[in-house]
Amino acid sequence: MTAVGIDVGKASLDVAIDGAPGVARFANTAAGIGKLIKRLKAVVEARVVVEATGGYEDAVLDACCDAGLWVARINPRQARDFARATGELAKTDEIDARLLCLLSRLFAGRLRRYEAAAPWQRDLRGWLRRRGQVVTTLQAQKQQAAMAPATIGKLMARTVAALRHELAAIDREMKELLDEHLTPALRSSKGMGPIFQATSLALLPELGTLTRQQIAKLVGVAPMNRDSGQTRGKRRIRGGRAPVRVALYMATLSAVRWDPVMKAHYQQLRERGKVAKVALVACMRKLLTIVNARRRDELMAGASMAA
Repeated sequence: MTAVGIDVGKASLDVAIDGAPGVARFANTAAGIGKLIKRLKAVVEARVVVEATGGYEDAVLDACCDAGLWVARINPRQARDFARATGELAKTDEIDARLLCLLSRLFAGRLRRYEAAAPWQRDLRGWLRRRGQVVTTLQAQKQQAAMAPATIGKLMARTVAALRHELAAIDREMKELLDEHLTPALRSSKGMGPIFQATSLALLPELGTLTRQQIAKLVGVAPMNRDSGQTRGKRRIRGGRAPVRVALYMATLSAVRWDPVMKAHYQQLRERGKVAKVALVACMRKLLTIVNARRRDELMAGASMAA
């Protein structure tokens, strides 16, 4: 096994290969990634670790998967915590690449291999990202228009109208993809709207392949212990995939009102003295567990039919 660490930037990829001198730099473009893949294919049993960088890592991750290379993606908090644990307080692209390489060498066996997204999932992921940008800009424009002078307000109203038109177009594109690829598991609760469905399909491809404990940790709705000696700390959720957790939260808000099973579970928790937010997080975990189990059954049924 040969450890490889890739520090991803908007314009460049810094690559550290265990046993190779220095850190190589490749452009974060189609041509640059092509050269990188050619270099990595020459490495014996490469174990590549990439740090998540706001989407700039997507192209190199997909290219590694398409080339059949083993690659894992870790979140920035994990990378930074590892750097501090080694005593490295400085931060440069070269240092980050070397640290990711070291992390790969020490912990590759404990990292989850990145699963390549299907082309339609990549499209859906792009639409979701753009939708989030449009929604954020639209909210800002509406707030500013309310305080702007009349002449400026007219111009801002045009911008708001254009953004609403774009948002509607994005929703239509997403609906077409959902109509084609959505499974019954993601229609199994009244709280599951198109945003939750799209987010689950695009950003949680592991759905149905993990245990309920693993999927809860991956999304960030599993309570984590904080115990030491005789001290028993308060368990809190932490980490996980924030976009999926936000979509799950909104779906759960609807589910505890309209879905009989989730509504009854929420009311039971409240009657047992749980505060509203704790009860809601527990319902988030339950809803995720239900969807994960139903998706697992779908995958098993599909595998049986294929066999």
